[in-house]
Amino acid sequence: MVAAPGRKSLVRKLGVAGVAAAALVVILVVVGIGARDTGSARLREWTEEQAVPTVALVSLDPQPGVASLDLPGRLEAATQAPIYARVSGYVKTRAVDIGDAVKAGQTLAEIEAPDLDQQLLQAKADLISAQASARLSQVTLDRGRILLSSAFASQQDIDQRAADLGAKQAAVTAAEANVERLQALADYERVAAPFDGVVTARNTDVGALINAGSSAAAPMFVVSDLRRLRVFINVPQNDVPSIRIGATAAVSVPEYPGRAFTAVVEASARSVDAASGATLMQLGIDNASGALMPGAYASVHFELAGAPGVFRLPVGALIFDRRGLSVATVDAQNRVALKSVTIARDLGAEVEIGSGLAAGDRVIASPADGLAAGDEVRVLEPQHKS
Repeated sequence: MVAAPGRKSLVRKLGVAGVAAAALVVILVVVGIGARDTGSARLREWTEEQAVPTVALVSLDPQPGVASLDLPGRLEAATQAPIYARVSGYVKTRAVDIGDAVKAGQTLAEIEAPDLDQQLLQAKADLISAQASARLSQVTLDRGRILLSSAFASQQDIDQRAADLGAKQAAVTAAEANVERLQALADYERVAAPFDGVVTARNTDVGALINAGSSAAAPMFVVSDLRRLRVFINVPQNDVPSIRIGATAAVSVPEYPGRAFTAVVEASARSVDAASGATLMQLGIDNASGALMPGAYASVHFELAGAPGVFRLPVGALIFDRRGLSVATVDAQNRVALKSVTIARDLGAEVEIGSGLAAGDRVIASPADGLAAGDEVRVLEPQHKS
């Protein structure tokens, strides 16, 4: 039986449509595979780019700069005297109080010491008795010498009288010394200022019992000369060579914000304290205006010139590992090279490098953990240092 023409035409159309669909599927598969390969290649390229770290560089400036050094200190009076009693007794009168200006020799207080007064009276009486005995011995000796010339006395008798006179005269000298000693102590019943100054402390009052020479207790008064002050600072060992005798510093105190007082380095301990690693130094400050007070906290500021040819780096550029101290540099091929360095001076946020770097080195400002020699890096523009 022969198929109808319309049916044959439909079969041919269905066959063509199937071939076209199959070709479309093949094209889609080929395009998908190609797009996936292209994406994978781009992903690998992006991953490789991201694996290369980006670093910032620090330009090296060999010119010596100025470093600021701020150290804490404590103001003290250049001349200060704690006043203790030399005699025991009771405070009879008190003539001054804290903050009073006094002159040298001015009476600060009077001590009543009846025991000492009685000892002085007894010593004076003993002196009078010794002087009388000495005069009697002198008369006896003179008479003996007259009798000796008349042969009514022997030489032995004269020698005995002379020896007795010598002993009596020695007793007079001892009695005089005892009177002078007690009189000197009695003079200390009047407590006087040793120099011109200000009473900065008072630890006694009328009626208080005073023990002589009790340095373990608080002093009766403290007199300070406030016209000139001194400040003590502990200078780190690395900075000691930069601060010499005669160097100037700016001293500031909290009660005068924005105001600086000029101080001059006067003395150095010339030794390093093993506990702190610092050297004690003393500075002098003119305080004729009386603005500064002893015992106050102060901040001492130095401007220190850097050494020529020494490079400065931020502390973050340093690498410390089992090999020691080093920095990471970048060569012409943008590869990392590690260089061992030494520190000449620690400035806080920065350090001065003593050796290990050259002027043309490109130093990484903040190397990442794990950065090793030979690693490739991407370099940003260097950070120019002032």
